[in-house]
Amino acid sequence: MALHLSMFNLTKSKNMNYKVNPLYKASLNDFFLKIREKFNNSSNSLHKARNEIKVVEHNRDRFVIKSFKVPHIINKIAYSFFRDSKAKKSYEYSIKIIDFVPKPIGYVEFKKFGLIDDSYFVSENFNYDFTIREPLLDENFENREEIFKAFARFTLELHEQNIFHKDYSPGNILIKKEDNTYIFKIVDINRMGFFELSQKNRAKNFSKLWASDEVLKIIAKEYSKHYSADEKFQEQMLYYNQKNKNIKNFKKRLKGKKVND
Repeated sequence: MALHLSMFNLTKSKNMNYKVNPLYKASLNDFFLKIREKFNNSSNSLHKARNEIKVVEHNRDRFVIKSFKVPHIINKIAYSFFRDSKAKKSYEYSIKIIDFVPKPIGYVEFKKFGLIDDSYFVSENFNYDFTIREPLLDENFENREEIFKAFARFTLELHEQNIFHKDYSPGNILIKKEDNTYIFKIVDINRMGFFELSQKNRAKNFSKLWASDEVLKIIAKEYSKHYSADEKFQEQMLYYNQKNKNIKNFKKRLKGKKVND
């Protein structure tokens, strides 16, 4: 499943580090050197909050570039000397779990006064049809129950590979329909855990879906068909899901925002 990291060569200069998948290095070296310009010139923004994600075209190919927010001074020091940048983690985690993510192309880090400044992670443009959010919200979504069952099996694959996505939320789960099957990919993977998951860990990993009890029961039932969970598994899923909702809604009430059940 995983590719060895030594296959992916790192190029350094005084104010710039970048690594390109060697399968693309010959054709994309210039692209990475001009990544700031390419990113800034693209108007195809998919998401903009703390970080921004854009689709960028190059030589008739389309790539997704995630630009990470310039960190504050404490994190600048941390990411420069003690921790890997979010862009580097996104790339190296993608290599580690390459079967479950859009193909990783590379990453770039820029430094200013010797400290990390802006950074970018580049991946293939995975042409997904929808995220898990749509069937979660739309009770009339086509093949809704089958999608949840397929999602349960996909999540089990992750868990069996000791993969725990720490932000396993609806927008980070992409789905493409091919014939009568569903292909799942996860994104936003700079926060991951890699360890042998207990039943409690597995149940807890569904907590950020913001799913109804009905949907969680469908997922739990299908997951349990392929995993020797005890009778508490469904109860644990419902508990952690509600706990996450309670925490998020409490914070919303403090800020005077609308609460969702």
